[in-house]
Parts: sequence; structure tokens; C-alpha cells
Amino acid sequence: MKPSSALLLALNSAALVAAKVSYDGAKAMRIAVGEDVVPLLDVINELDLPTWKGLSNGVPVANGHVDLVVPADKVAEFEQLTANMATEVMHEDLGASIADEGREYVYIAGTANATWFNAYHAYADHLTFLNDLVALYPTQAEIVTAGASVNGRPITGIHFWGSGGKGSKPAIVLHSTVHAREWITTMTTEYFAYNLLTNYNTSTEIKGFVDKYDYYIFPVVNPDGFVYTQTTNRLWRKNRQTLSTSSCVGRDVNRNWPYQWSGSGSSTNPCDETYRGAAQGDAPENKGLVAQINALAADKGVQLYIDVHSYSQLFMTPYGYSCTARTPNNSILQTLASGAASAIRAVYGTTYQYGPVCQTIYQVAGGSIDYVQDVTKAKYVFTIELRDTGTNGFVLPASQIVPSGVETFAGFRHLLLNMT
Repeated sequence: MKPSSALLLALNSAALVAAKVSYDGAKAMRIAVGEDVVPLLDVINELDLPTWKGLSNGVPVANGHVDLVVPADKVAEFEQLTANMATEVMHEDLGASIADEGREYVYIAGTANATWFNAYHAYADHLTFLNDLVALYPTQAEIVTAGASVNGRPITGIHFWGSGGKGSKPAIVLHSTVHAREWITTMTTEYFAYNLLTNYNTSTEIKGFVDKYDYYIFPVVNPDGFVYTQTTNRLWRKNRQTLSTSSCVGRDVNRNWPYQWSGSGSSTNPCDETYRGAAQGDAPENKGLVAQINALAADKGVQLYIDVHSYSQLFMTPYGYSCTARTPNNSILQTLASGAASAIRAVYGTTYQYGPVCQTIYQVAGGSIDYVQDVTKAKYVFTIELRDTGTNGFVLPASQIVPSGVETFAGFRHLLLNMT
């Protein structure tokens, strides 16, 4: 399959302003961590290695593992420094895996159908796909925006509703591609929208789901970062906001929400992947998202909020900012999360763990689910980490898009069936 015209245009434009980061010959590695985290931390710092998973506040988690990238010119030194450590290769040639992942087909406007989920797509094509879905269901769906990005791109979503009419029911809100490199999340939330809309007239169950709520699905809430992953650096995480006091670019959109912002679980260093910003809520993306979800809460209320990420296969609940605090409805959330994990496993056998964010993965300050839980006061709040657990990491083959969508929708269906 050949690259889409939209992607080629983006690549050509990017070449004029920045050289594309090459991962040819680089390796993605998983390193086991024992009680003593210092030896691996020393290797990471000495070689200045980008990490994917396994660090908390910049330090490897004891008795866990760290997933990281070793540039091609540092492989030999890395192998020497880690000769006495337990290592596992995730991607033998990360550049080759990225090239294979990015084999896109040309999307023709007006052809929104199931073949969309056979490949990843350029950002412009995602916008076209959403508009095409709306065109198929013009009396039941519309394009909505939640502010704009640093570079002025509208944060675009799709809003759809059932027999009660537009805006008549409590809201279900989904955010994805918060972290730009998590491409599988974009496709998964679009699968939700596609599945609900295209089956509304033929499935009594789906019709019941859509008639009960207004759905607001934002597949790409970090559009600048997402475009940057397609044009310049596939593994970029943050937004593209600059800071006058640093040459490092970007804020972590999921460390910038204006609640429990300044504690552990985020970084004050602009060069870190979890940089929280100069002030809470100072990322334009966050301003728009906060305003939009709070407006929904003030209208008919927010029934369900899900923040969709990858990877680790986790179905999590608030809180991220504290490992001891519990939401007033914690027991209900845990029961729902457990049921969703079981529903996901029943499809293909994919195993998800569940529990509060801080206990289950790591501490997160300034995260969306804590804000939406305590400030917006949505009734049910979750965050998901999609496939996989480290075989492919962020560079998930396109062949797993449909299975990810199908199994994750099974978990979503469990929530829809069991929320009160």
C-alpha cells in the first residue's frame, strides 16, 4: 500500500522546517529492574536514552522493568553496559517497524467504511473521516471543537445522539491521542464512533446505547503533537508549546489539568516527557478541553469520561495524584473496571489489570481523570491503557487496530450496560 496524499504532503512540508528523526538501526529494549535501581539509572543517564515505560519521577521502579530506545550509534555501548542485566528486545530495528506501521492507503473522501481500520492515517484524513461520518448521519451527528492547539489547529471531535435529539441527554466524553505517539488510541475511539453510528439502525442494543446519551468523541486532542509524530519524530509525546526560558519544546497535556497540579507525578523540567507547564492549565489544549467538558457538566451533566492511552493493558480509575486517596464511589468504579477487564478478556483473551492510577501504573499529577472526577464531577471516570504490554509498545502493527477496537468496545459495552 502506498502513502496517502495527505501524508506525503505533510512529509514534504516538514522537510522544509525540520529533519525527520531516523530510528533506523535503533533498538527498543526492555530491561528488568531489581531492588537496586541505580545501575540501570546510570546507564539511562550516561547514554541519554529515551524511555517509554517503567520510570516514576524519573527513576526506574524497583522490581519492575523499563522499556527504552537505544539509538543505533549507542547499541554497542549499551550492550556492554547492560551485559549483566536481563534484557529483552522489543524491536530489533525500530526504524523498520515504524516504516511497516506507517504503510498507509489512500483514503478517498466520502468512503467512510470498515476498511478505514486496516491502516493508520495522516491527520488530515482523520478530519475527513469524521466529516464523512457526519455526512452519512446528518440528522444524528455533527462536528464539534474544544478550543484550539498551540499552532491553531481546532481540537476536533464528533458529537452524535439518538431519538431524544441533540443535546437532550447526559454526556459521554472520550479523549484520545493525548500523548501524540499513541496512535492506536486514535483508531480505537474512532472505531467506537463508527460502530455506534453504523449499527444504530440495525441493532436494538446499540440503538438503546445511543438513545440514552449524547456522545462526544475527540480522537486527537493533541493535534500538533500528532502531526509532529507523522512528519518529524514518530515517538514525540507532548504538545508543541515553546517556553522562552528553555530550548526544549512541549508540555505534557495530561500533567497540565488545573487540579492537583504541583505534586509528585509530574516534572518541572521543560525537557522531561512529563513536564507539567509553567502554570496549571497553561496549555491551550487544556484550556479548550476544560471549558468544553465543564460546559457539558453544567448542561445535562457528564455520565462517563474515558481518557484513552497506550500501552500497558490497564483499565484504571482515579486517583493519579495520590496512592492513598479514594473517590467516594471507588467501590462502584472498581466493580465496573473489573467487569470491563473481564469483558475485554472474553473477546481474544487479552488480559487487562485494573485499579486506581497511582497504585496500578504510577503517580500522575495534573491528570485529566482527577480533574473530571473532583471538579467536573462526572459520574463515572476511567482511563485506559490499550494494547500491548511491551511486545510492540507504541509502535503497534496496523493488523492490531481492529482487534483493539473490538475488544475495547466490549469493555465499553460493559460500562454502558451496567452504569446506573
